[in-house]
Amino acid sequence: MSQVRTSELARPGWLGALRHPGTAALYALLLLSMGLALFMAFIFAPAERVQAEVYRLLFVHVPSAWLAFAAFGVVAVGSVMYLVRGKSRWDRLALASAEIGVLFTTLTLVTGSVWGRSVWGVWWQWDPRLTTTLIMWFIYVSYLALRAYIDDPNARQRMASVLGIVGVVSVPIVWFSVEWWRSLHPTPSVTSPGGGMPREMLTTLMVSVAAFTVFYVVLLRQRMQLELAATELGSLRERLHERNEESA
Repeated sequence: MSQVRTSELARPGWLGALRHPGTAALYALLLLSMGLALFMAFIFAPAERVQAEVYRLLFVHVPSAWLAFAAFGVVAVGSVMYLVRGKSRWDRLALASAEIGVLFTTLTLVTGSVWGRSVWGVWWQWDPRLTTTLIMWFIYVSYLALRAYIDDPNARQRMASVLGIVGVVSVPIVWFSVEWWRSLHPTPSVTSPGGGMPREMLTTLMVSVAAFTVFYVVLLRQRMQLELAATELGSLRERLHERNEESA
């Protein structure tokens, strides 16, 4: 067992990783950005004139949606690169980003439902934005299920890569759904002419997006490390099993 080389990525755990300056700086940035985002969301940003305090869900709902889109974009990039290069690290990138994307999409749907209950009076509406987001969630849950039910690693990686590339089409559909169909969901106020959002709210939203982005990077890095460690453990078990069969 001592002869089996362990990759540098697989060695550090959460505490051990803090010994590396780059990792420690990343975690420090996460704590600072999240702390600043919480302060601005609850103290700095004023209450909204119509929705009062419930609108503060915006500072979780919008960053979660943005990071879901970004995560599924990374899935597509990782999938394309795996099919082109055949390197397992690209498949690990796609897998890790898909899991995090599902997490952020779930958070988007949950916060949207809570917000919708306060604004529309119901937990759910078959609104184009909500419906297409739910479909996107099912696509990437299917992506993870596909990986779980295919035993052959090569077939699993190839088929998952194809689904990861095809599935990213759902992202622009979700984004443009409020413009293509009549929707209860408002159009993006940040990108609309004139902004449509007070400076304090917009600044808080940008800080929240930045903090969630750092959170995504931390989760992605840790999940890739975990997947690499699991792969190396499986390889080690196979070697030990082969040695036991040879010695038997």
